[in-house]
Amino acid sequence: MAHPAHEETIALVKEIFRSYLKEGNQRQTPERFMVLEEIYRSDGHFDADELFFSMQQKGTRVSRATVYNTLDLLVESGLVQRQQFGKSQYHYERAYAYQQHDHIICNECGHVLEFCDPRIGEIQQLIGRIHGMNIESHSLHFYGHCEDKEACEHRKNAEEKNSASH
Repeated sequence: MAHPAHEETIALVKEIFRSYLKEGNQRQTPERFMVLEEIYRSDGHFDADELFFSMQQKGTRVSRATVYNTLDLLVESGLVQRQQFGKSQYHYERAYAYQQHDHIICNECGHVLEFCDPRIGEIQQLIGRIHGMNIESHSLHFYGHCEDKEACEHRKNAEEKNSASH
């Protein structure tokens, strides 16, 4: 059972998406809302194919094209963030009502680790004051290498196999 606050967020993002589609004269299909709901019920980053396969495994009847097109609409509406870490494909994550977080990315295997440190928010406020800017958001990526070489190699091999199968 999802957390009640989680359900409120899902209802709210559906309403925002409904308004966005209406303003743009876009169709409000059940499939588009299924994609939105799947994103807001999961955690962390995902790529478009991971989202598509996850929905397929749950028995949701939605085409790969619908997933890709809906992701574009969700990015345009501001409900989903699109990021590219290194040379890999785009990764997506929820953008609405979630605490600011930052990323550490492995240059070898592409593993993305999310972290949140309140000191970064304090630095953001300080920088804003110094430069006379109201900073509303930021994007911070640290790049490095996994300390666990075995896990890193395993992820790298899995990614190569995954890329070869598409």
